[in-house]
Amino acid sequence: MTDITIYHNPKCGTSRNTLALIRNTGVEPRVIHYLQTPPSRDELVALIAATGASVRDVMRSKQDIFNELGLADAKWSDDELIDFMLAHPILINRPIVATSIGTRLCRPSELVLDILPLPQLAAFNKEDGEAVINSQGLRVPV
Repeated sequence: MTDITIYHNPKCGTSRNTLALIRNTGVEPRVIHYLQTPPSRDELVALIAATGASVRDVMRSKQDIFNELGLADAKWSDDELIDFMLAHPILINRPIVATSIGTRLCRPSELVLDILPLPQLAAFNKEDGEAVINSQGLRVPV
């Protein structure tokens, strides 16, 4: 059995496309709706570390709350930024996917292909129509 977890926001097109790419391997992942069920501090810290990204890279800066709180200011430590993400889960960038191969912030959604342990089973187009996987289950060249 393949263990895949996606931290998902169903209102986000990138997150929906990523989830669909996972399902296109024939696997139903563990879906965590992180806005309703935010990770604990330990889980968030471990998740960020597993991506290899910085705390700021995993923080969603396109939210009004980001600007209202002045989070672009370099004065905030990583611990403080994590506190803000825990208090306001909308600040956690999405989707984050964890598989047996690795953990990644999947923006754009096709980055998930690098960490999926199983191949794509069918052609796949993003919601906007962009082809990502061809009819042979292979990634479409950019």
